[in-house]
Amino acid sequence: MLARRMRRKPSGPSVPARSSDPERPGPIYSGYALGLLAVINLLNYLDRNVIFALFEPIKRDLGLTDAQLGWLASAYVLVFSLSALPFGVLSDLRSRRAVVAGGVAFWSAFTFLSGWVRGFWQLFFCRAAVGVGEAAYGPASQSLVADYYPGRGRALAMGILMSGVALGGVLGLLLGGVLEERYGWRVAFMAVALPGFIAAVLAGRLKDPTRPPGRISVQKYLQDFEIGLSTVVRQFTPIIVWSAVGGVVAFVLDRLFAAESNLDVAVFGAFAGLGLAFNIRRWVKQIQTDQIDETPFGGQVGVAFEDILGATRFVLRTPTLVYLFLGGALISFGLNGLVGWAPTFTSRELGLSPADASVMLGKWGLLFGTLGTVVGGVVADWLRRHTRNGRVLTIVFGLLVGGALALWLLTVRDLRLFVPVFSAAFFFLTWYNGPLSAVIFDVVPARIGATVIGAYLLFIHLAGDAIAFPVVGMLSDRFGIDRAVLLLPVVAILGGVVTLGAARTVVPDMDRASLRTTGSFRRPKGITPEQ
Repeated sequence: MLARRMRRKPSGPSVPARSSDPERPGPIYSGYALGLLAVINLLNYLDRNVIFALFEPIKRDLGLTDAQLGWLASAYVLVFSLSALPFGVLSDLRSRRAVVAGGVAFWSAFTFLSGWVRGFWQLFFCRAAVGVGEAAYGPASQSLVADYYPGRGRALAMGILMSGVALGGVLGLLLGGVLEERYGWRVAFMAVALPGFIAAVLAGRLKDPTRPPGRISVQKYLQDFEIGLSTVVRQFTPIIVWSAVGGVVAFVLDRLFAAESNLDVAVFGAFAGLGLAFNIRRWVKQIQTDQIDETPFGGQVGVAFEDILGATRFVLRTPTLVYLFLGGALISFGLNGLVGWAPTFTSRELGLSPADASVMLGKWGLLFGTLGTVVGGVVADWLRRHTRNGRVLTIVFGLLVGGALALWLLTVRDLRLFVPVFSAAFFFLTWYNGPLSAVIFDVVPARIGATVIGAYLLFIHLAGDAIAFPVVGMLSDRFGIDRAVLLLPVVAILGGVVTLGAARTVVPDMDRASLRTTGSFRRPKGITPEQ
């Protein structure tokens, strides 16, 4: 299927555009779309990282350990990772606008609900659900930006889009600390969720630069994916039935054991897991007996499975992607772990209140993280004019310098020295954001870009920060936070070393990708990305 999606057709005389063909957006509209997607990415990381500023009050109010705090962070990462690849495939097969708009609305809803939880497992579930929505956004938005900016300037455009990583991440710490101090951690969750609903409406009205135009409405969205109440009930009957039984049993156990036991939660999870297992078994049997149309996603399931396998083969056959996937996992482990545990570390080791620690990190991180992301994109595009592997070299330089500064930072206990070292470290550590995404799209044909990005996000988060958060939490419980965090910059530096291997493979891989995209794209019969 992947080969068919990239198949070339001999070039010939130009054919008049059909009325349904998209018009290439001009620079003004491309700038607006990039700005909107960058703001949404800011909200993405704001909602993702706000919990780190709230670790200490959540730990106090809900009676949690550091290991449990680490699992709250990993709940998001685990689900985000597993969902990113399917949503990447969906973005290549269907409307990217619809995937973006739906993802923003979904993660905003569960961020809001996080403020209403009463225990660890409720918050764990809400954070996991946030991961589903944000997994939908990532591949589709990066694919859109790559098509808005197909040539020179792509690294800078990706840098602007990915400025939300640093900007939103530290803004989450800043707002989380301020809102928690004034109104409490529950209001902090609800407040940061509200802008996402407005962003979802605006995202649904974007023009896709390469796909036919059309309106998006809730009715159209549901019809496009064949979603209805009867369909949901029919296709998910085992999960619904087993979860209902588990809920009844859990309720009875809760009445018997009350808050002194987590037995009720474990039982409900076991019953829900059985339901999911029976559902998967049912779908596999339907696919094996050529009843693909009976599965929740109709005939698209077969296409999606083939695309996932095809994307995996493509990554393994592209040396640059292998280096970026492995290096990206190490970078994710080190940098996301640092961002997650930074407020807790500074609060405990520098004697600051959680709010003061979050404000300090947010203020300086906001400035130098944004500056570093943009500078990284500019340097990468400038260096690429002189050497085609310039974007890879930019990534490596930022990680090696920033990682060394971060290692020094974690030994500093003087606030007057801590702030400038933190600012310098964060500036260089954010250089990689735009160039790394640009390199991936440089070596991947445009029509499978979202699928490969989804595979990348799945791998780096499962092998990276999904492990980092609970590992640091468990090490902190045993050895103290001051020793536990030293692991993180070391792993980030190792990620830069691994990524350096791509410097010698990126040029031939770019040439192969260019050959694959020469000529017209022909989509398999029955697959129409409606816009």
